Amino acid sequence: MSGQEVQIEFDSQTINQVIAAGMCAITLYLCGVLLHAVFGLPGPVCMLFLAVVLKLLNAVPKKLEVGAHLLFKFFTTCVTYPLLFANSIAVTHWTELTAALHIGNVLTIFTTVLVLVMTGFVVARKLGMYPIEAAIVNGCHSGLGGTGDIVILTAANRMQLLPFAQISTRIGGALTVMGALLVLASLPPV
Repeated sequence: MSGQEVQIEFDSQTINQVIAAGMCAITLYLCGVLLHAVFGLPGPVCMLFLAVVLKLLNAVPKKLEVGAHLLFKFFTTCVTYPLLFANSIAVTHWTELTAALHIGNVLTIFTTVLVLVMTGFVVARKLGMYPIEAAIVNGCHSGLGGTGDIVILTAANRMQLLPFAQISTRIGGALTVMGALLVLASLPPV
């Protein structure tokens, strides 16, 4: 626990803020699903774009932001570790993982992570950002999406960076996939 933990008294107003934030998140997701049908982008990416636009326009009331922060703190405190445990036991195919651990794959993984982290560090220093935090968030690109972000940030004791890691992972992943599809579409048929 950090020394900056804040004691929160859960009165009916606080509970209503948390419920409203949860309903807002569900509404944003459903809007993302609808936009997926219109634009073809993945629903979570559309949801993310909507959330960023709402935040940039200051269209989110302060009470809703407080509720969202409390909801975020709940999930990072109470759900993260059971999620990681369940993921490691139920989802990870250990035989495939151990079979893939040969020197070529290990060197490729090490090089990829090192280049991502060092790039984030160097660019952050040039832009006047926090280089360690930027390097960690950039390193999240080498993880397994959202679950990988949680694993990396938990290991680095930087869970407060989860929103930034999620945005960079989702938008970066979507841009990479769209770029690859554009390149593949421009190639002559085989």
